[in-house]
Amino acid sequence: QVQLVESGGGLVQPGGSLRLSCAASIRAFSTYAMGWFRQAPGKAREFVAAISTTGGNTDYTRSVKGRFTISRNNAENTVYLQMNSLKPEDAAVYYCAAKRSWSVYVFPRAYEYDYWGQGTQVTVSS
Repeated sequence: QVQLVESGGGLVQPGGSLRLSCAASIRAFSTYAMGWFRQAPGKAREFVAAISTTGGNTDYTRSVKGRFTISRNNAENTVYLQMNSLKPEDAAVYYCAAKRSWSVYVFPRAYEYDYWGQGTQVTVSS
């Protein structure tokens, strides 16, 4: 059974930083491409960042480029999202997702993913 558990969310002031973690209970974690998505109240779920199986390729939505960094530790079955210079518009529930992959590609579309976590709340407010 695959389980993804996000952590690290919370309340932060504008300009602050948070580091989200996603612990994956997956056999052969290194064969899964990973992604982070977010959903704000009243809005559709949107792509934030993605990383390939080995971590060699990454992709970001334009609004977070230069501020967020996705990374992974395959030895610890964990993917991270370092978020710096947070803005109020970054506030949302953040979800990690996993997709079985035998390629070096990244996947920015939610429907491509096989498994999802329950999400962690990020609030950006002064």
